[in-house]
Amino acid sequence: MDEERIEALRKELHQHNYNYYVLNEPTISDYDFDMKMRELQELEAMHPEWFDPNSPTQRVGSDLNQAFKQVTHKYPMLSLANTYSTEEVADFYQRVKSGLEGEDFEIVAEMKYDGLSISLTYIDGNLKQAVTRGDGVQGDDVTANVRTIRSIPLKLKEGSGYPHEFEIRGEILMPWTSFEALNREREAREETLFANPRNAASGTLKSQKSELVASRKLDAYLYYLLLPENSNTQPAQMDLFAETENNRLSINTHYDGLIMARKWGFKISEGMKKCHNLKEIIDFINYWDTERKNLPVATDGIVLKVNSLQQQNHLGYTAKSPRWAIAYKFKAERACTRLNEVTYQVGRTGAITPVANMDPVQLAGTTVRRASLHNAGVMKELDLHIGDMVYVEKGGEIIPKVVGVDIAQRKHDAQPVLFIDKCPECGTPLVRYDGEAAFYCPNDTGCPPQIKGKIEHFISRKAMNIDSLGPETIDDFYQRGLIHDVADLYTLSVAQISNNNKNRAVSATKAVEAIRASLSVPFERVVYAIGIRFVGETTAKLLARKFTSMESLQNATVSQLMQVDGVGEVIARSVVDFFANPVNREIIERLRLYGLTMKISEEQINNKSDMLAGQTIVISGVFRHHSRDEYKSMIEENGGKNSASISYKTSFILAGENMGPSKLEKANHLGVRIIEEEEFLEILNQRNVNTES
Repeated sequence: MDEERIEALRKELHQHNYNYYVLNEPTISDYDFDMKMRELQELEAMHPEWFDPNSPTQRVGSDLNQAFKQVTHKYPMLSLANTYSTEEVADFYQRVKSGLEGEDFEIVAEMKYDGLSISLTYIDGNLKQAVTRGDGVQGDDVTANVRTIRSIPLKLKEGSGYPHEFEIRGEILMPWTSFEALNREREAREETLFANPRNAASGTLKSQKSELVASRKLDAYLYYLLLPENSNTQPAQMDLFAETENNRLSINTHYDGLIMARKWGFKISEGMKKCHNLKEIIDFINYWDTERKNLPVATDGIVLKVNSLQQQNHLGYTAKSPRWAIAYKFKAERACTRLNEVTYQVGRTGAITPVANMDPVQLAGTTVRRASLHNAGVMKELDLHIGDMVYVEKGGEIIPKVVGVDIAQRKHDAQPVLFIDKCPECGTPLVRYDGEAAFYCPNDTGCPPQIKGKIEHFISRKAMNIDSLGPETIDDFYQRGLIHDVADLYTLSVAQISNNNKNRAVSATKAVEAIRASLSVPFERVVYAIGIRFVGETTAKLLARKFTSMESLQNATVSQLMQVDGVGEVIARSVVDFFANPVNREIIERLRLYGLTMKISEEQINNKSDMLAGQTIVISGVFRHHSRDEYKSMIEENGGKNSASISYKTSFILAGENMGPSKLEKANHLGVRIIEEEEFLEILNQRNVNTES
């Protein structure tokens, strides 16, 4: 049972990561996500024999957008550990006290703003670069868009004593007033509403049009100052001084750094306090749990940081977060309102999601009219009736959901809500797969939302990477009858897309060129792109390398497919069913005719070996000769396994420049061998020499 639960949690958390970081459409609260993650971490700790390097516990979600230039952070942007109770806050306080061996310390308590993390670099008082958090190692260069945000200074106050160069980090936010106005506009245009200000800010900052960013009136709060000489992300001793124009600037504490930054012209939160004991911390939390509702921007918690930079450096880091800081998350707000109707949405995979339509109610700073009911099981458990007074919750980063019913207010003639048995879009009878909570529309080749969803998946970055197209563009093409499936993309012309409108010719040309460029995408990504149910990126790679061609894959039997590592009966039957559908086979044949890669390249076959078989390798740092993804492919092609974290199972670390200090510390502690880029390439090159001889 534990093994089944582990696999179910991994699958669910992967989907939630995708919803949050790629789609910007979260369907679960931070609390529920963290609880599931904790459960998975505990189960994996109990069963190390079921270790999986691709488990959600081994990765950090990413918000990278390939439409922007990628920039490697000088110092990694780590995430904070989350806590949801004052008891856990007390545990954190005690850990700090123990780690500092009784030494006196202060904790800086400050607001946790609900937006998009940003890193700003200033040189000689001028804004030089703005980069999103991304995956913590590298992020998107959004400098042009950030320049439109009025609360971010383009030039610092003269004579305020800032150093020659420094980095400051904070949060890009969309104020409640801007968020409400934006959603009113989208609703009037019958466009999908943003779930919350965080998603709206993220979507806005990644717009290709700076004028659109400027029109949405984003805001920003800065909360962390880094100077090259006193950055505690490095394990070496700190020089707590930075050169300024006329003097040496001394900053010994986090709090003093922010006060100094405020003098330079940065917007620093007034909701910040130095606490000298646990009681002061709890009082601060309790005060802002209520008062935050009066703030003009969204907040979802409190951040606690050890004030002294020397003490921060002493406490150090875990693999993913600093030991000297923690985030306390506020509990989700709850409201009661009337249920008027339940409608149903169809997702890309055909999953049917029930949605409660209610009387408008104020919740977490926004007006809520709709809330997710998730699936038929949740609906049945709630025992909903039309006209019920329902309880709705909405944390800072979730779509609202119905969590309960006030039975005492139910009318005697209220009608129960029954889950539908046919697809609301195409009328096909719904099905429920073994082990799945949701009902599905099986008409994946004829149901409009599924067709558009498949095309959106097909063009995504990790699939065909056609970055000039997006969901709104796909919907436009579909509504105009230009495309009916993924193969139709390769028939599009500039004239069709632009509709002979000269103003649209440039974007249309760019789209056609991006579609043509996708013809060079390797075979394993084509397997992922065609959208076989339950076949994710990793499984697609394994299938592609096992069967080497689309023809072999589509003729494989269930038993042959199950011989692939990680492929069970459910996935195997899904692959067989996919290729048994004549519509899918016809699409695959058209894609072949249009020139997509339908087999493993000769180069990949020639490069394949088992010289790294049985070895688990961690990649860390920045490389000169190849990208991290290219090195991952090299490892897999030579029989090795990639892992995101170091453990006793790690064979060696492939290390580039600026290897993470926490990984270096852990590697030294466990005695794991570290191999540099040139040595690794020499190892692979020696294998090629031996093969040729």
